[in-house]
Amino acid sequence: MKIRKAVIPAAGLGTRFMPATKTIPKELFPLVDRPILLYNIDEIVAAGFDEVILVIGPTKQAIEKFFDPSFKDIKVTFVRQEKALGLGHAVLTAAEAVGNEPFAVLLGDELMLSKPGQPSGIAQLANVFAETGLSAVAVMEVPERDVIKYGIVDVEEKGPNLWKVLTVVEKPAVADAPSRLALPGRYVFTPEIFEYLRHTPPGKNGEIQLTDGMTQVAKKQGMLALKLDAIRFDAGDKLGYLQAGIEIGLNHPEIGPALKKYLHERFGRDK
Repeated sequence: MKIRKAVIPAAGLGTRFMPATKTIPKELFPLVDRPILLYNIDEIVAAGFDEVILVIGPTKQAIEKFFDPSFKDIKVTFVRQEKALGLGHAVLTAAEAVGNEPFAVLLGDELMLSKPGQPSGIAQLANVFAETGLSAVAVMEVPERDVIKYGIVDVEEKGPNLWKVLTVVEKPAVADAPSRLALPGRYVFTPEIFEYLRHTPPGKNGEIQLTDGMTQVAKKQGMLALKLDAIRFDAGDKLGYLQAGIEIGLNHPEIGPALKKYLHERFGRDK
């Protein structure tokens, strides 16, 4: 089946950007002149999907207003996650809107910027699903000190840049991590994951973890992992947000040359 729908969980409180996020959802923070969320929508549109399902919390009305009326060439649907019960619960909240079909998930504060002319990040995963019929997730290698920040996969190598996922562990200690391959927030799932999430008890931090559902999919239906050909930024992190803004600014037709000149002069003075 062709993937038609993508889910973006955007119900988080944005605590790393307090107090700014008391009034502005982090997903609407601007990167030069466009909000973070629009870059994810662009990635979805470039993949040829028909609909994006935004999972928002009770305080995220600004996101609804931003898309009213929608000016993107894609259907935008909203569902509410009334309580912050974890990423797995946020994805499960979208089950009715998704229906019984494969779907994509993109974390709303993670950016994947592909090179011009190359498939978008989520399109690369969709292509793997189209070829294999298996769920597929993006992975990236992280240093040991960062293992505790991510879901980490235990894998079996299948080929260049491709792995079979065995299990997924949520934010393990370094000593317990099965690898250094972390999840940077891009997934394609078969609909079976909804049933596993419905029966997943609260795990780490009392939340329903998406990684627990992923392990069930990996064991029962099969799951693949690959590194995406794209530049990734964690725009939900202060440093990552600034790095993304600089990268996008350098490629912006209006301000790119001036920003490059400023950075060259600025760092030249520090030598």
